Amino acid sequence: MSIQYPLKFEPILKERIWGGKKLNSVLNKVTDKENIGESWELSDVKGDVSIVANGKYKGKSLEFLINEYKDTLLGKKVYKNFGNNFPLLIKFIDAKEALSIQLHPNDALAKKRHNSFGKTEMWYVMQADKAANLIVGFQKHSNKEEYLKHLENKSLLEILNVDEVEKGDVYFIPTGRIHAIGAGVLLAEIQQTSDVTYRIYDWDRKDDQGNGRELHTELALDAIDYSAIDTYKSDYTSEVNASINIVDCQYFTTNIIELEGKISIDNSAKDSFVIYMAVDGNVTICYNDDKEIQLNKGETVLMPACLSQYVLKSEEKSEVLEVYIK
Repeated sequence: MSIQYPLKFEPILKERIWGGKKLNSVLNKVTDKENIGESWELSDVKGDVSIVANGKYKGKSLEFLINEYKDTLLGKKVYKNFGNNFPLLIKFIDAKEALSIQLHPNDALAKKRHNSFGKTEMWYVMQADKAANLIVGFQKHSNKEEYLKHLENKSLLEILNVDEVEKGDVYFIPTGRIHAIGAGVLLAEIQQTSDVTYRIYDWDRKDDQGNGRELHTELALDAIDYSAIDTYKSDYTSEVNASINIVDCQYFTTNIIELEGKISIDNSAKDSFVIYMAVDGNVTICYNDDKEIQLNKGETVLMPACLSQYVLKSEEKSEVLEVYIK
């Protein structure tokens, strides 16, 4: 027994103090809420498990599907390593205001402190307002003492790396790397299944009751990677109707497909589920000889591991992110 069609899920929309309206106006997420900062597209986080939005399994949870279909859904290697836990959390994020400066602990630290996975992640910039930026890493090698001095003086930006960004920019954020999404950025985020974040500075923001959000100064000290690298932006060259790698790590692989016309996909050697996120334009997925499903901009689909051969096509120039586990 197996699932023989692409699975869409109901987006889980999260109001955030820094959120805006682009998830509705640009990505067509239907909501009457204000300040929607995140759309959790595919989640197995406790309390926020995704629910199927289409087909035979509409209304069923991701948790139910994994329990029922195991390796035919996830792939043999993935199921062996993760069991009934879905290993990735897939999001779209709209930052009307800057997010807090933060980082995530590695697997060992997260397991010890929170009984959780760590949180390695990546960003694909879908749209950026003029002069919008991301904070990623240090400008040069630092240390705990220098960091604390600038944190106390509220001058962290003097030692952190700030990049102005535009559509198509890609950033890989390993655990320990300080980062923040700046105001005016809309992006796709792919990460390990974890919701553990160490917030180190929140721009002295207050909520409606005049309270600041919790900071995790002490927890962060031993989790920060104080080293620096020459450039934090990933380098790649896209190619029409080809799957081009943009991030490859032990937790996930992400490719970008710039589509104009059609491309035949054969994932039978991957032994993994595959996720597609439509980051620009609209794509049709043709599967099982005569069936089709539409993937519009801002939508995400999960291809079961057993459904490994299909065609992606688009009448217009479109882009999808392709995500799986090696």
